[in-house]
Amino acid sequence: MKPSTDPAAQILRATLFAARAHAGQTRKGMAAEPYVNHVIEVAGILAEYGAPLPVVLAALLHDTVEDTPVTHADLVASFGEEIAGLVAEATDDTALPKEVRKALQVSQAPKKSDGAKQLKLADKISNLRAIADSPPANWIHARRLEYVGWAGRVAAGLKGVNPALDALFDETYRAAVAKLSAEKG
Repeated sequence: MKPSTDPAAQILRATLFAARAHAGQTRKGMAAEPYVNHVIEVAGILAEYGAPLPVVLAALLHDTVEDTPVTHADLVASFGEEIAGLVAEATDDTALPKEVRKALQVSQAPKKSDGAKQLKLADKISNLRAIADSPPANWIHARRLEYVGWAGRVAAGLKGVNPALDALFDETYRAAVAKLSAEKG
């Protein structure tokens, strides 16, 4: 039997897939919340701000290839080439050193598809919220501030597809900067 094309069924199927793939993983923040909460938040942001269904589905799956044993082929088999392609476009090459990956995110952002730009922007929004509200215990203030600045540089190349999402990023960015400034002050 072929999977349903009903949007709600597709979202729930991708959510369950992500939950199983990320089972046992937690976020780095002090709250140590289940990792799957992050991908659900990213998908929720995209759904709320009018992103197309394939982008919402890819958001639920966007960290599976980086952070779990799931492969691109697994995603193609389960969700098709369009969704797997969006995930691939939003995925870093974890074989590269962290600083190279970060530089590539900045330089490659303007070259992404519209769907991947929205996904990456929503991912940065979620990450900025986490850095402001529940940072990793070992991240000193300077590292958090550096992350916020870097996220802003990545976002500059992602904007222009979804003005409402752009505005949400700007609001989230300003809130993170304000919170970090108040903590240091």
